Amino acid sequence: MSMSKGRTRFTSVTPAPAPADPVPVLGPVVFSVRFGEAEEHVDLSDLPCPRLARALGQAIVAITPPRAVVGNRMVPNFRTLVVRVRDFLSFAVAVMSEHGEDIDLDDLDADLLDAYEERLTDHYGTGASSASAAMWQIVRLLRQVNQAHPGRFDLDLRSRIAYTMSEKQSASKPLDAYPLPVFEAFEAAARAEVGRIRDRILAGERLAAAGRDPEIHGWGRLENILWFINERGPLTAAYRNIRGVAANGYVRGVNGHLYLSRRDLLSFHVLLACQMGMEPESIKELKVGCLTNAARGFVSVQYYKRRAGSDPHKSMRIRDGGNLRSPGGVLRLAMRLTKRARELGGYDDLWVSTSCATNALSPASGARVLLSAWDRGRFLAEHGFDAMHDRGGKPVNLDLRRLRKSFKSKQYLQAGGVLPDFATGHTREVAGRHYADIGAHEEIHDQAVEAGLSEALAVHLQPPVVLDEEGGRLDDGGQEVPPQAVRDALSGATDVWLSSCRNFFDSPYSLKKGAACPVPPWVCLECPNAVFTTRHLPAVLSVLGTIEAQRDEFSMAEWTARFAVAHERIVKGVLARFSARQIATAQAIAEADGPRLSLPASFLETLR
Repeated sequence: MSMSKGRTRFTSVTPAPAPADPVPVLGPVVFSVRFGEAEEHVDLSDLPCPRLARALGQAIVAITPPRAVVGNRMVPNFRTLVVRVRDFLSFAVAVMSEHGEDIDLDDLDADLLDAYEERLTDHYGTGASSASAAMWQIVRLLRQVNQAHPGRFDLDLRSRIAYTMSEKQSASKPLDAYPLPVFEAFEAAARAEVGRIRDRILAGERLAAAGRDPEIHGWGRLENILWFINERGPLTAAYRNIRGVAANGYVRGVNGHLYLSRRDLLSFHVLLACQMGMEPESIKELKVGCLTNAARGFVSVQYYKRRAGSDPHKSMRIRDGGNLRSPGGVLRLAMRLTKRARELGGYDDLWVSTSCATNALSPASGARVLLSAWDRGRFLAEHGFDAMHDRGGKPVNLDLRRLRKSFKSKQYLQAGGVLPDFATGHTREVAGRHYADIGAHEEIHDQAVEAGLSEALAVHLQPPVVLDEEGGRLDDGGQEVPPQAVRDALSGATDVWLSSCRNFFDSPYSLKKGAACPVPPWVCLECPNAVFTTRHLPAVLSVLGTIEAQRDEFSMAEWTARFAVAHERIVKGVLARFSARQIATAQAIAEADGPRLSLPASFLETLR
């Protein structure tokens, strides 16, 4: 049966069953998928449950993306699926031993899938991403099987494959951004390296232009060797014993004068990840014609995002310019420096470099150039990252995914946390979960909550009324104080311990008009009727001292809930309006009879 013309085929040989045999005999389960010019063959005939193997094999073929025909990138993923199917079917046969080898789609149930998940969790550990990835592979295949064979799964199993892992599986924590100094150091280090790569290759081109054929004029001069490389391509191991080649850095060293190495690509990728926040795998697969529509200092970059499902072709608007501080300029420089290699090999990939093993030219899109621990370690060591610290005091490691996360973090902070302004290229849910709700933003989120509460409180509570000794206003409040209320405040005629009250029988806290104020006297700190003068400072300072002493009695959360408003009203609303001399005088007076001068019993009962 042909699954996709020119790309895959599924071969099934089913001989006619003997009339006396009640169970049909199933033939070999064999299928293949083409990757470029190569063809990957898979034979699942050795598995003990051919019906299930056939259905899952068809699912593997169906979900192998059309892009598999380009390059070899999908081969490892394809093989992983085959290994996962073998593991799952072996587990199913062992668990469902009562069915023998005659297991069909109708025999699968949600309990089997839960048991397999438990086995994966025991193997990889609770919360491990490997367990989740393995489970996702099986769930994805079963969804495809359900789509191809509707009605074969019962309702419980269809509900179970609607999600990957069960609720007991802890949610993975998104990657955190680097601290800003570390992120800026990565960008600066990569920019400096790209500048040196540029200078090295341009200098090599000038030397090559001045050289002559070394087979005629000798291999002793570097310019002659570079002339040969420019005309014939990079040197291979066959030239390593030539004296002039060895004296100028051996094969890899002389090739580096005209071609990028895999180590050079790492520097470019780090810089571009810092400057435009593109996915590392998308940077790696950029094509030479990726820049379009340049205008007004910006240019669009076309790229391929594999994780985008049915719409993987994306575009991003980036800064353009003639320097290494704009990603458009960096990409144009990369096109210039790889032009010789691309033309020699006939590639349209942007990143063409010499192989570390063979020194041959090849595109980097199929290589794991970003995961080389050796190159990453050299990059960190050469730029002094061992003296820097990651979050939590950990040593700094190089992860291009975190560079992207750091770029998004800067965007989030620049947008002031407004998701509609920040969620470019993502849904709001994804932007919030993966790029906003990360450890790097915990402090700024706490500050935003605190500022919001303070702002709301400031709107609700007017600044306290504070008068000087002549009745002049010291506060910035807009409420009007009648002259009689000013005279009463200065004389003490309307004192209620902490302050004077403009009208004790017109309290905003009274349930009935004309009733006496029902609240305890310390609520005067929040009351719009309260008027504070220097005569009230000793009592206010006594309350402040008592409140601050309570920090040792309560947790910070409980102390904040009990006293934070009163403390801020005293410190910022009242004391800030008086001079240091006035406060010192009032403090001395307050301390004359001990720290709890004139504290009402009701206040002391509340503290206890």
